[in-house]
Amino acid sequence: MTRDERTVDVLIVGAGPAGLGAGAELAASGAGRVEILERELDAGGVPRHCRHGGFGRRPRGGETGDEYARRCVAAAVRAGATLRTGVTVTGWAENAPADGAHTLEITGPAGLERITARAVVLATGARERPRSARLVPGGRPSGVYTTGELQQAVHLYRQPVGTRAVVIGNEAVGHAAADTLRTAGAEVVAMVTDQPPSPAAALLRPRGRFPLLTRATVTGLTGRTALTGVTLRHEDGRTTTLRCDTVVFTGDFVPDHELARRAGLTLDRGTRGPAYDAEYRTSLPGVFAVGNLLHAVEKARVASAEGRAAAAPVLRHLAGGPPPAPRPIALAVDAPLLWIAPNRTGPAGARPLRGRFVLRTARRLERPVLVVSQDGRELDRQRLLLPAVPGRAFHLGAGWLGRVDPRGSTVRITAV
Repeated sequence: MTRDERTVDVLIVGAGPAGLGAGAELAASGAGRVEILERELDAGGVPRHCRHGGFGRRPRGGETGDEYARRCVAAAVRAGATLRTGVTVTGWAENAPADGAHTLEITGPAGLERITARAVVLATGARERPRSARLVPGGRPSGVYTTGELQQAVHLYRQPVGTRAVVIGNEAVGHAAADTLRTAGAEVVAMVTDQPPSPAAALLRPRGRFPLLTRATVTGLTGRTALTGVTLRHEDGRTTTLRCDTVVFTGDFVPDHELARRAGLTLDRGTRGPAYDAEYRTSLPGVFAVGNLLHAVEKARVASAEGRAAAAPVLRHLAGGPPPAPRPIALAVDAPLLWIAPNRTGPAGARPLRGRFVLRTARRLERPVLVVSQDGRELDRQRLLLPAVPGRAFHLGAGWLGRVDPRGSTVRITAV
């Protein structure tokens, strides 16, 4: 079957906050023909089905997610970017153009296409792992959701949910799920987490008015055609079954990296997204990555800011830019730290967004000292003013980058 073939200057894959931010900034900066592709029928990413506040710049609670999404879409279109929805990128052409451009295979309502771009920006975002990926035993009854599935069912499609619900996860997204359930008329009978109690969790509790069960693990779901309960194992060995007809698995985000993997991009073992530097460059020249594809998952405004920040290095690439920098040095973390982003050093003088790296931890750390070292040589140490807790980002200043030996091995970050 023949494909329609054409060329653009920048092709952006994904029309969430990161992709739209990149498209708006690039189009406004004279990058040429900038095209944004989105496989969903509506652009805006996850925020479009979030009806709670906290998005954007508006005071007193901010915009709702759907308001924020519409504003991001309008900004990209107003700047001159071409936005196409209902279009899926299926892969990369086997034979790359000789000039260093990249060709992607596209399918959509107009049929098959092959688009060649001088620069590609991947902004494919992240997704929550469903029950099956979390290895929770049981049948396949109705009433089992992730947060995104629940929000789409309630806010986009006006579908009914059950009357008694259990939320698995005690981070901000879990409380957003509880708010959505209450909006749909369901009673939240409990929120469950395998983490111990923490002051940070207590700050979120007043939004709930339901029991918070800590140090508890989901061991199974009951019910054949319809969910009837969630079985838990507590730290002391007790098992209980909560009677419910709805369960929402929240958090546990993973980058949607299928397209990056098909391109052969180097993936970071910690984030599971593309390895990248402070200029959002991946291991493949001319391919950039932004947003929650890189670090699942940060707030929409962070993803949008990264998209806008990536415009400058993309423009330098389009202009021919400086010669490639010396080989990047990998950044890695030691347990209980989970990952650091960006996870590669960049060209001299390049600093990550707001001059700091983003990290996550697997367990609570009380005001840890973060030690940066390379080949046994200490480069820096920084004490956090607040505890580091699972499910929340904390930061490491980038002032030590100038002390990295470009001929050395991996830079390691350890919490002591």
